[in-house]
Amino acid sequence: MIRHALTMMVGTLASRVLGLAREIFTAALFGASGLLDAFNVAFTLANLARQLLAEGALSASFVPVFSRVLAAKGKEAAARLARQTLFVLLLATSAVVAAGMVLSPWLVAIMAPGFDMAKAGLAVAMTRFMFPFLLFVSLAALAMGVLNSMGSFFIPALAPALSNVVYIIIIVLFSSKYGAWGLVAAVLAGGAAQFLLQWLWSAHLGVPLVPDQPDRGDPDLRVMLRLFLPYAAGLSLNQVNPVISRMFASFLQEGAISVLNYANRVIQLPLGLFVIAVSQAVLPQLARCPLDMKEEFRDLMRDALRFALFVVLPVTAVMVLLSSEIVHLLFFRGAFNRWAWEGTAYSLAMYSLGLPGMACSTVVMRGLYARSMPRAALYVTLSSVIGTALFSFLLMKPLSYGGLALGTSLAFTASGLYGIHLLSRSLGTTL
Repeated sequence: MIRHALTMMVGTLASRVLGLAREIFTAALFGASGLLDAFNVAFTLANLARQLLAEGALSASFVPVFSRVLAAKGKEAAARLARQTLFVLLLATSAVVAAGMVLSPWLVAIMAPGFDMAKAGLAVAMTRFMFPFLLFVSLAALAMGVLNSMGSFFIPALAPALSNVVYIIIIVLFSSKYGAWGLVAAVLAGGAAQFLLQWLWSAHLGVPLVPDQPDRGDPDLRVMLRLFLPYAAGLSLNQVNPVISRMFASFLQEGAISVLNYANRVIQLPLGLFVIAVSQAVLPQLARCPLDMKEEFRDLMRDALRFALFVVLPVTAVMVLLSSEIVHLLFFRGAFNRWAWEGTAYSLAMYSLGLPGMACSTVVMRGLYARSMPRAALYVTLSSVIGTALFSFLLMKPLSYGGLALGTSLAFTASGLYGIHLLSRSLGTTL
């Protein structure tokens, strides 16, 4: 597990560093402006699918089933499952894209009720153009699940790095002429590049991802789909958290959504590098662990939690104490002015307090998926959503956008502890 996690961390490090570079370029060009607020709302709507599919329900439902089929029936049976899943995924995602483009005005109204008419109109137009991004990241998620299950972790972790390189090139070339629309084009091109790299590598490993009409009687496909629906329901609830933060932030001063977004991007570096890398590396091993081997499962979970916390706790201290210096070093140039610097640093410190809770929550959710406990995963997610709404409501007035970041941190901490309790009870032992 540690070897696979370290492999993913190398690829993820490249991806997250380039992702941070992407935000540095964006900050220098656009600062914390109303234009960028509109783009961030549009991108949040499109990006929900990446978090739901690439890091959520598809990985949680497909990887365990694919791993078991690969181990028990061989590569050909596993490849057939992947091709059938691709067919279903293409149909479902295309329907979501079409619906999203039609419903964009209502989605933006829900996401940012505090926007004026001009800013809301811009966000709607951008949302419609960016919804095809969902198709690319969904396909990339499937390819990532196939590769991880086959023991290939580096390329899936590196694929987002390619996406970020493409993004940076496009915004540098086109944003001066096309403004925020250059960002929209960069998002679409980056998503396509991310899928293409993994599609080519999966074909190289002998599992070409070409859609195949599903066999309704295939028991493996039926199990995967049966797991997907409850996980999708639970994880879609989890994606309400950023929506809640942006809903509240839309009532604050112009640029509030942008400073929260910059701070969140910075916090994603340690979160993605250490926590998500560990959780994705351990999921196939947990999935292959028989349900009656509780001690082995417990030991894997303990190792994953300890490793994540061992790294995250000192990182938390550094990011809280040096948030101002970190933001100044990364972003303070071009259109990114002093207010944006101070607001982003304040938000970063509040987000950083939740890193240990985010680590526990992410790793434990993978454990719940591996043990096929969708109801427990749903409860953990629901507790996070309720906590985010409650804490954000209570803290926004006294602490402004910093209160929204702190509310998210407190909610993840509470849900992480709750998840540990539920998984420990299932195993009959303390994690």
